Amino acid sequence: MPGHRVGKIKSRVIVIGAGIGGLTAGALLARRGYSVLILDQALVPGGCASTFKRKGFTFDVGATQVAGLETGGIHHRIFSELDIDLPPARPCDPACAVFLPGENTPINVWRDRQKWQAERQRQFPGSEPFWELIAALFKASWKFQGRDPVLPPRNIWDLLQLTKAVRPGTLITVPYTLFTVGDALRAYKLADDHRLRTFLDLQLKLYSQVDAEETALLYAATALSVSQEPQGLFHLEGSMQVLSDRLVSALERDNGQLLMRHTVEQIKVAQGKAKAVVIRNQKTGETWTEPADHIIANVTVQNLVKLLSDKVPTGYKKRVEKLPPASGAFVVYLGVDASAIPFDCPPHLQFMYDANGPIGENNSLFVSVSHPSDGRAPTGQATIIASSFVDPEPWWKTDNYEGLKQKFTEDAIARLAQYFYLKSETIIHIEAATPRTFAYYTARDRGIVGGIGQRIPTFGPFGFANRTPINHLWLVGDSTHPGEGTAGVSYSALTVVRQIDEH
Repeated sequence: MPGHRVGKIKSRVIVIGAGIGGLTAGALLARRGYSVLILDQALVPGGCASTFKRKGFTFDVGATQVAGLETGGIHHRIFSELDIDLPPARPCDPACAVFLPGENTPINVWRDRQKWQAERQRQFPGSEPFWELIAALFKASWKFQGRDPVLPPRNIWDLLQLTKAVRPGTLITVPYTLFTVGDALRAYKLADDHRLRTFLDLQLKLYSQVDAEETALLYAATALSVSQEPQGLFHLEGSMQVLSDRLVSALERDNGQLLMRHTVEQIKVAQGKAKAVVIRNQKTGETWTEPADHIIANVTVQNLVKLLSDKVPTGYKKRVEKLPPASGAFVVYLGVDASAIPFDCPPHLQFMYDANGPIGENNSLFVSVSHPSDGRAPTGQATIIASSFVDPEPWWKTDNYEGLKQKFTEDAIARLAQYFYLKSETIIHIEAATPRTFAYYTARDRGIVGGIGQRIPTFGPFGFANRTPINHLWLVGDSTHPGEGTAGVSYSALTVVRQIDEH
């Protein structure tokens, strides 16, 4: 077992946040013989990949699909080390059905590479050289990432891991390090292809938080290719919660501890080293200081700055403050009669609308639909989850929060009704979440979601490192490489575990 410390004094590790990144780091460290305590202020683990139940329906809070379950994928690797079974899942095919404004026929992002190639050639004539570049960059980047580089490196060991991951085939990516997708479109004289750019904007916003003009090309190559075989996006049976539940089981089996409803109020630092955390029990109000040899923060960089208070290094604080505004999410959760779902409806859809309205910064909705045997709804019923990126600020400044929430909810349902049969007799349950909801349940700063936009200055080699400027304080989650999603945060967790194991 890698790094197993039989007979040695165990290092004490405290993990702040029981999202997928924190649970993965904690479970792996417990497996390797460390003494692990994970703390989270919420009722249930999982963070933005947790669930809630209403009237027999199970709703995924935020994340609704998983990458990295295939053989050799990041979840497969981690679950193999933990010696636990992967949760049952089915590949999404198509990974997404994308409806552009005014169009009734979707662009289907097929898992089969040849089907996807034929689809995009039909949908976007003349764009194949661009897609061939994306495929070539993805192939090189995926092999590079599979060799476990540490990005960005912050010491000699990190740099050595990065160097060991480089091969001659990796060098194809180097000239494109400072390219955005917009740059590549211009290079291939596709900048004026409005349909292609709209499609790319929609897809990239889901994974990079920003549109084609701003998304780093090397990041986009993975985001646009990971849904094809032998990789793929997967729909878990039961709910997204099964991922968290299995990680918690592994953690507790290996003597790790998880405390929910416990808030970390401060990280204690002395002589440039993280020493302890201040914890508050939400039930009793009791507070105490818990020492640790290492502290892992599975939080946003904005939250990390607050936890460090006056101990945050000035340069780090300024860098966080200068980040472009992050996105929040507005989500509508619908429990419906199965008759509301069109025949052969794909599990994931994306709609963009011409009309102006309150929904989203780009008038789009990303929609996930349950299927009859996945355990998310009673027999003869289904769930529809529709989300849109929003600016979080108006949700905190409004004088009529409930009115704004109601307006967004009605607008979303009206737009969904253009595809689904949504009437009073088919809708069984309606619920909505806003940035204020996410802030309350996940404690993420202002309820922001999805991490840091994958622009050139903040992706990969230029992003926030797992090693913070404070010794023995580590950052995992969607603020670090390689970004958002359960696969991304799990990779960041594995990187931190390897770094701690080298201490």
